[in-house]
Amino acid sequence: MEIIRVDQLSFYYPDTQAAALDNVSLSVKKGDFVVLCGASGCGKTTLLRHLKQEAQPTGKRSGSVLFNGIPLGELPAVAAAEQIGMVFQNPENQIVMDQVWHELAFSMENIGYAQAVMRKRLAEMSHFFGLEDLLYKSVHEISGGQKQLINLASVLLLQPKLLLLDEPTSQLDPVAARDFLQLIYRLNQEMSMTVIISEHRLEDVIPLADRIIMLDGGRVKYDAEPRELCRLISSDDASTDLPYLPSVSKLYLSAESARLSPNAIEIPLTVREGKQWLAGIGGIQSDPAMQADELTNKRNEKKELLLACEEMTFKYEKDGPEVLKKLSLNVYKHEFLAVLGGNGTGKTTMLQMMAGLLKPQRGRLKREKGVKVGYLAQNPLLYFSFDTVEEELQRMADYAGLAEREHKIASVAAALQIADLMPKHPYDLSGGEQQRAALALVLLGEPDILCLDEPTKGLDPIAKQRTAELLQQLCRSGKTIVMVTHDIEFAAEHASRCAMLFDGAISAEAAPAPFFGTNYFYTTAINRTVREWLPEALTTGDVMDQWVK
Repeated sequence: MEIIRVDQLSFYYPDTQAAALDNVSLSVKKGDFVVLCGASGCGKTTLLRHLKQEAQPTGKRSGSVLFNGIPLGELPAVAAAEQIGMVFQNPENQIVMDQVWHELAFSMENIGYAQAVMRKRLAEMSHFFGLEDLLYKSVHEISGGQKQLINLASVLLLQPKLLLLDEPTSQLDPVAARDFLQLIYRLNQEMSMTVIISEHRLEDVIPLADRIIMLDGGRVKYDAEPRELCRLISSDDASTDLPYLPSVSKLYLSAESARLSPNAIEIPLTVREGKQWLAGIGGIQSDPAMQADELTNKRNEKKELLLACEEMTFKYEKDGPEVLKKLSLNVYKHEFLAVLGGNGTGKTTMLQMMAGLLKPQRGRLKREKGVKVGYLAQNPLLYFSFDTVEEELQRMADYAGLAEREHKIASVAAALQIADLMPKHPYDLSGGEQQRAALALVLLGEPDILCLDEPTKGLDPIAKQRTAELLQQLCRSGKTIVMVTHDIEFAAEHASRCAMLFDGAISAEAAPAPFFGTNYFYTTAINRTVREWLPEALTTGDVMDQWVK
């Protein structure tokens, strides 16, 4: 039976000519696990918000949304709150209370449950999520991953039949993100809870899905099960959607196209299926001439030091724990340095010190004279104060005292593909569009070192490619980039050097191939798939370059 039916739904935000949703029709069966994907601004969040009565955006709409055959607007308020739960992209936006147990109880108190029911459900949910040690903590003391778990638990305490999730892992490290997605999958499998999730971490979520719905310009472009979607995209010669597929699937399709894989089998979606496919064709025969370590020469090149962290130590409270503990790290001219690590390890603190926003309490930061540092925070909304993106850029150009300001604004806008966003209010943009607009403001300051905190957060695969091209272009033009990220695939493909931050200090640093090639969790799906044959291959391109007939 259908739990959700959307029929010819169209929607326009106030004062806009383009439809955010354009004649969207779809249905979701009870117990389905459905993934929404598509470019930033394609309508994923708008569609999800139309499935939750209390979160519906203001604007002009037509068409209908039915929940269990009843128009969504006719559902009683209590039934709508209980039966349809939603977890938002930013965990901070959903938390309203000061202590964890207060936050968990808040939704049940608002519905009016008896105390006995509340205690029973809270005890069960705390045990299921392992929250016992967090119950009496302030919500300000816990990590982003823990906050997202609290949000999910708060929603599940009402025992919803439909769970909506809007980019729930965007601020989680790779291990926490996989744990969170597996938890959602477990709820779907064990409770038959219907799940509709908007997600850019398609590598991890597509193998779990029953169906993938891809939106493009507010319309449904594809609606298919995962392997069928792979075939549909690969069979379209003009398709630009290949980056949305899992890495293992892209490798299979590339090998099939190059006639390196003669076996006609189902398209693999996971590392396990990829290994079985490769073992079935006798593994990968590589070209020894292609395996020369070019990175060795790069390591021996003379590097010009721009910035040095020398045994920096920092803590936020006098009696609190040290966030950074004698951290040392060098930053060199023209390099693209990616720093990885779990949530709460101090990556943002380190980046803010490099940008001069915080000062080390012990140790020191050395910066070459005249070097300007630009800082892009994780939350792009911190950069917006005016009514349009164009006014934001104009005010930034005034502040920076730019000559030829109109030319430079147009150049940055074109590079980041935000020219069509100029008349819009920054708060009306999607998460990925806000990220690009904030980056444009930072670039107008013409920094020598660009410190980026999760610059790919909220970006779809195509937007990530454009961001990577821009960052590589900036490096070639003389900029240096230090990027804090949870996006392993992005760092592996585009960074020139990687470092791991653990327990307040840098625990490892190396070029991407040796850095990721020996990791178990912090590595790419391709590396886990082909490590037996090509230990340092990280991307589909690496494998195809070395794979010979």
